[in-house]
Amino acid sequence: MRWDNLFDDLEGQLEQELTAEEVDLRAEEERLRLGRLSLRDRLVAVHAREPRHSSYSLKVQLADGSHLDIGPRAIGKDWLSGDLAGEHGRAAQCVLPLSAIASLVLTREQVTRTLDGPLDDANRSLSTRLTLSFVLRDLCRRRSSVELRLRSGILFGTIDRVGRDHLDLAEHEAGSARRESVVTRYRVIPFDQVLLVRL
Repeated sequence: MRWDNLFDDLEGQLEQELTAEEVDLRAEEERLRLGRLSLRDRLVAVHAREPRHSSYSLKVQLADGSHLDIGPRAIGKDWLSGDLAGEHGRAAQCVLPLSAIASLVLTREQVTRTLDGPLDDANRSLSTRLTLSFVLRDLCRRRSSVELRLRSGILFGTIDRVGRDHLDLAEHEAGSARRESVVTRYRVIPFDQVLLVRL
């Protein structure tokens, strides 16, 4: 009789240890999975889980302390583009380097979505592989006037050239077309100084 109780007790202890070990293993795997998530992964997860054509927005604090509400449209390798509400209720398009994000202000539901990680990358669009320099080269090619929010202030102008880690800006008044006669100065600006490109 005592032997039966002893074996039952040993069996219970072994089962408890195996269960605890399995729980610890699952917890460690989850910590490792979360440790591999990047900011971009979490942005993609929120964006992918929003209903198609929804008008959700993300609250973003930039590295200079300013805050934006941006409705993401595309997320690239190191940037996101979207719509932001401008002054007087006018919407504007923008390109936001991911390196300019100081923090995301998310709802509890959005945080939960981001922890799931990105969806299957098998159907990734071309924009997910494009870098910030490619997007800026496209703006340069189109000769679009832009507003650059830098860590040191705001500049208006047209992007003349784009290098690997910098761009050349021909400064001129906001809203005017780039003509040599209206350019006030030329600047070479490292990408790490760019917080926002507003179109």
